[in-house]
Amino acid sequence: MTEQNNPDEAQTSQHSTSFTLEPDDAPRLANLCGHFDSHIEQIAGHYGLSIYNRGNKFTVEGNVKLGQRAAHLIQRLYRETGNGTLITPDLIHLFLQEEGSEDAAGGKKHDYDSRAIKTPGGTFKPRGPHQLEYLQRVREFDINFGVGPAGTGKTFLAVAAAVEALQRDEIKRILLVRPAVEAGEKLGFLPGDLAQKIDPYLRPLYDALYEMLGFEQVGRLIERNVIEIAPLAYMRGRTLSHSFVILDESQNTTKEQMKMFLTRVGFGSKAVITGDITQVDLPRGVYSGLKHGLEVLDGVPGIGITRFNNADVVRHPLVQRIVEAYDRFDDKEKQVQEERKAAIRAAQERDAGDEDATS
Repeated sequence: MTEQNNPDEAQTSQHSTSFTLEPDDAPRLANLCGHFDSHIEQIAGHYGLSIYNRGNKFTVEGNVKLGQRAAHLIQRLYRETGNGTLITPDLIHLFLQEEGSEDAAGGKKHDYDSRAIKTPGGTFKPRGPHQLEYLQRVREFDINFGVGPAGTGKTFLAVAAAVEALQRDEIKRILLVRPAVEAGEKLGFLPGDLAQKIDPYLRPLYDALYEMLGFEQVGRLIERNVIEIAPLAYMRGRTLSHSFVILDESQNTTKEQMKMFLTRVGFGSKAVITGDITQVDLPRGVYSGLKHGLEVLDGVPGIGITRFNNADVVRHPLVQRIVEAYDRFDDKEKQVQEERKAAIRAAQERDAGDEDATS
């Protein structure tokens, strides 16, 4: 394995750690290590270690603490192979991220397994404390906001919670709602019926449903109106009872639309509102209903608000870096603007002082 340096942790105490994986199972070991040991190299690169193995016997060289963590992760992944889990770079990334979130929480361990959501398509566990908190609040409160950057699992977990509630007969139907801002809420020029007109806007929700229920089952539920899709503009005047309603991309609602949506919730219903306040597509000068709603409802009993951050991104590692790069750029832009404003104010004060002096 090639050794890589980790700039985040000093490699002060060097050590060699050896361990053996039991049972000695060649197919499971191949699954664990990956093609040309790519999975082991991914772990080694993350921790800045050198990892070698001969069969089921492993040696980790480098920082003692990091070596122990790498060994623990490899042993954990090997246990997963015993359950038939296919080890992939994505899965390793999620496990590494989960471990990092525990470090940020001071080493506090979270019981992710107890909060797992079981659907016909598989079992989905929260990844990280914010996802865990999100699911807990969705189960506890009738109205919940999930706010944060792309790739943090806001929409996916909301759909999973809705499917779980439907399977348990806690609700009678699932409603998928999204503002069709790109079409100006005027869908008449698009071909097809209402469902087909707004289909492109609901694709992320469909993808999650297909993964959890399968194409045929989702199709049957839509035909029976158990799963209903609707643009936000068509929600006015309705009262939604015994339903699980998901409003996705809510940063593109207006203040009036957000208030209208929130007041649709009836008895026995849950509403989950997801969005990213950094990706507002509303016309210039129109204030986001999500931003306004968070300001108005913060601290209101019975409403849950979960705020995700860049560390919660569970997609490709590059997604997290992209989000962070954009945040840094935005911060620099704000700083430049503030400096310009300060310079203008200083110039105006100087000019005013000059005028007073001449007068």
